[in-house]
Amino acid sequence: MQPRNIMAENSIATQYLLQSLVSGKIFEDTGWLLNAPGEEKPGLIRAIYNDKQLKVKDHSSGLYRFANWLPIRRTLKGSSAPLTYRSEYLALELGLTNLFITFNGYWPEKGAKMSTCSFKETEAYSVCARFDPAMGKVLVVASAGNTARAFARVCSDNKIPLLLCVPEDNLNALWFDEPIDDCVKLVASRKGGDYFDAIHLSNLACSFNDFIAEGGAKNIARRDGMGTTVLSAVTEIGRIPDYYFQAVGSGTGAIAAWEANLRLIADGRFGNTVMKLIVSQNSPFTPIYDAWKAGSREMLPYEDALARSHVEKIDAKVLSNRRPPYPLAGGLYDALTTSVGDVMKMTNAESSEASHIFLNVEGIDLHPAAAVATASLIKAVKVGKVEKDAVIMLNITGGGEIRFKKERKIQYLEPVFVFDINPDPGEVKKKLESLRW
Repeated sequence: MQPRNIMAENSIATQYLLQSLVSGKIFEDTGWLLNAPGEEKPGLIRAIYNDKQLKVKDHSSGLYRFANWLPIRRTLKGSSAPLTYRSEYLALELGLTNLFITFNGYWPEKGAKMSTCSFKETEAYSVCARFDPAMGKVLVVASAGNTARAFARVCSDNKIPLLLCVPEDNLNALWFDEPIDDCVKLVASRKGGDYFDAIHLSNLACSFNDFIAEGGAKNIARRDGMGTTVLSAVTEIGRIPDYYFQAVGSGTGAIAAWEANLRLIADGRFGNTVMKLIVSQNSPFTPIYDAWKAGSREMLPYEDALARSHVEKIDAKVLSNRRPPYPLAGGLYDALTTSVGDVMKMTNAESSEASHIFLNVEGIDLHPAAAVATASLIKAVKVGKVEKDAVIMLNITGGGEIRFKKERKIQYLEPVFVFDINPDPGEVKKKLESLRW
C-alpha cells in the first residue's frame, strides 16, 4: 500500500498512513477519518509518516517547520512554533542542572509570538491545515476556552467556517486584539454548565447536515500539532528528555508528547529514552488523578453536580474535562503506563505561588494551567521525584497573556445564541440553520 500523498500550498507534501491502536491495522486516510473503519472498540488512530526522520525548516515557516510530521494538505498564514530554551533562573531556584522550558505564548524577546498566548495554536494550525474546504462543511469545536480562542483566530484569518461551543462561564477566554471574521460563530451553554455541556452542544450540532466535528483527541492533526512542543524541545536539546511536565484536562497534549517521543526514538538521532510523563490536575477537579491513583483504566464515577461544583473552584478552568481520552486504546492511561509516568494534583494556592516564582525568576506571566504544571515540577523536586541532573522538559502551555493585553486593545467575541445546559435538539437545529457563513 502506498502512503496517501497530500499536496499542500507552498510546495508542502505530507505522506502518511493511518494505524488503528486497537487492531494494529494500517490503512489510508480518506480525508477526515477520526476512527478506524469497521472497528467498534474505542481507540485512537495514529499517523505513520513516510519520513522516519524529522526534517526541520527554519523559523520563518512557523509551526510548519515541522511539516513532514504533520498530516496537512496546505499551510496557513500566521503560525508560530513552540520555543524551547535552557532555564537559568528557575533551574537555579530549584537546584536543577538540565531544565528546559518549552514556552507557548507571547514573549517577543525570546521569539515567542503566539497571539492567543496558548499552545492550542499548535493544534489549530495543524487541524485547519488538514481540513479540506472542498467538503463544504462547518468545522465544530467544543472548548473550555483556550482552544476556542486559537481556532477562532486561525479560522478568522484563513476564512474557514467555524462553529465554537463554549460554556457561558468561560466566555472571558474569547478575547482578541483584532476583530474576528463573520465566518466564525460562537454559541454557549448557559451559566452553571461546564466543558462537558459544551461538548454535548457540539455533538448536537454535528448531528445536523453541514457541520463536521473537529474530533478532539481523535484527530491526528490535533495530537501531532501539539506534539511539536516535544519536537521543539528535542531539536533544541539534542536528545529526548528524561521527564516531561504538563498540566492536563483531557490529556491530549500528553498523549501527543508520548507519540512524538516514539517517533523520535524511531528517528534514531536523539537517543532511545522514553520520557516519564508527569501530568497534573488542579484540585479539587481531579478525575484523571483519581482514576490513576486507583489503578483504574476506566474513569471513576463523577456525579454531574459535584463535577460542576469542583470546576467552579479551580483557577485553571481549561483543565475541566470530565470525559478525557484516558481509557481508550492509545489514550492517556496507555501513555502513562508505557512511560512509567505519574499524575499529581495541585491546589490553587500552590499554583498561584508557582506562577509568582516563575514571573519573578523567568520574567513572564503564566496561564493558570501552566502554573499548575510549574507547581507540580516544584513539588516533584521537593519530594525527590526527579533527579537534580535529569534532563527535564517543562511544557509551559500558555503565557504572556497579561503582558499581551497590556500592550493591546482587547475585544471579546459574543455568542450568537446561549442554550440551556440540556437544550432541546429541535431548538438547536432551528437556530443553527438560521445562521449564515
